[in-house]
Amino acid sequence: MSSPERAPAVVCEGLVRRFGERAALDGVSLAVAAGETLVLTGGNGAGKTTLLRVLATVLRPHAGTVSVAGHELPRSARAARPSIGYVGHEPLVYPDLTARENLELYAELHLAPPGSCDEALAMVGLERRARDRTADLSRGMRQRLALARAWLHGPALLLLDEPTAGLDAEGRERLAGMLARHGGAAVVATHEPEWFAGGRELRLEAGRVAG
Repeated sequence: MSSPERAPAVVCEGLVRRFGERAALDGVSLAVAAGETLVLTGGNGAGKTTLLRVLATVLRPHAGTVSVAGHELPRSARAARPSIGYVGHEPLVYPDLTARENLELYAELHLAPPGSCDEALAMVGLERRARDRTADLSRGMRQRLALARAWLHGPALLLLDEPTAGLDAEGRERLAGMLARHGGAAVVATHEPEWFAGGRELRLEAGRVAG
């Protein structure tokens, strides 16, 4: 017997998000299948970050429809959040907590399985810095920690905004390994699409899907 087909990770139809009079997203329609990686490209101000923030339930859309893992936004945002792992432009980790404590807090919120913090730290190469205060870590290490935090609860959808920022060559290899192990869908906004050659590329221009 064949297994039931999984719901698409993302579906957007005519998505609009404005800031004042400016439409940062102007009728965006797209779909991301379960397990697919979508690579968002486009210049500054194209709408990539705004789209990720809408999908992450940080921003509410002004028009159109959007669903994540089968949950309609914004109506079912609370139900959708456990299915999402999000890394924005800034790592946004707690500076006075250790690397491990940052992950333990997040793991508790999302009821992550036992051992997930150790696994996530090892995956990004921070197991030897687990007891260090996050404020004492370099920018690249904080970025690694943010990636580990997004991954550790096994989300159906990873949303990554310029995830290579601040990463050295080893950090980028760790990122590639994380995406390979993820198994779920990912939407990656990047100015370096060559690092995500296995994904389907989609370009935004002035808040619209190009082409």
